[in-house]
Amino acid sequence: MALNATWEELFGGSAPPGQPGQPAAMTLAGVPAPDSGGGGGNANLKADVGPWHEAGNTAGELRSSTTTSLTDLDTANEGVGGGTAGFASSGALTEILGTWKARLTAVRDECGRLEGALKSAGRDFGEREAATQRKIASEAPAPAQKEG
Repeated sequence: MALNATWEELFGGSAPPGQPGQPAAMTLAGVPAPDSGGGGGNANLKADVGPWHEAGNTAGELRSSTTTSLTDLDTANEGVGGGTAGFASSGALTEILGTWKARLTAVRDECGRLEGALKSAGRDFGEREAATQRKIASEAPAPAQKEG
C-alpha cells in the first residue's frame, strides 16, 4: 500500500470519532483546537506576566513570615534548657528545637529562591512576548493598497 493511501486510511476520511479513518486533530492539554471540530475555544493564546510576579511576591511573603517564625521559635525557647534541667524531656525539647529550626530554615531559603526565580521567569516571559510581537509585526505583509 502506498504511503498516501496508508495515511488516508489512518488519518483521512470522514469516519465518526473514535473510528479508523477519523482525521487527526491537534490538542493542547487535551483541549481540541477550535478548527478541529472539537469546539476547542479561543484561537488566540492569552497569557499574562502578572501571575508570575504575584507568585514571586507570595514566596517573598512566606520567606518573611518564616524568618519571623524562626525568631519567635528562638525567643520562645530561651531559658528552656535551664528551666528543665534534670528532666528527661530536656533532651527531647532540644532535639525538637533543632529539627524545627532546620525545617523552617529550609522553607525560608526555598521561598527566597522561588521568589527570585518566579519574578525572573515573569520578566523573561514578558520580554520574550514583547520581542515576539515586534517580530511578528515587522514580518507581517503590508496591507494591500487600492488603486484608484
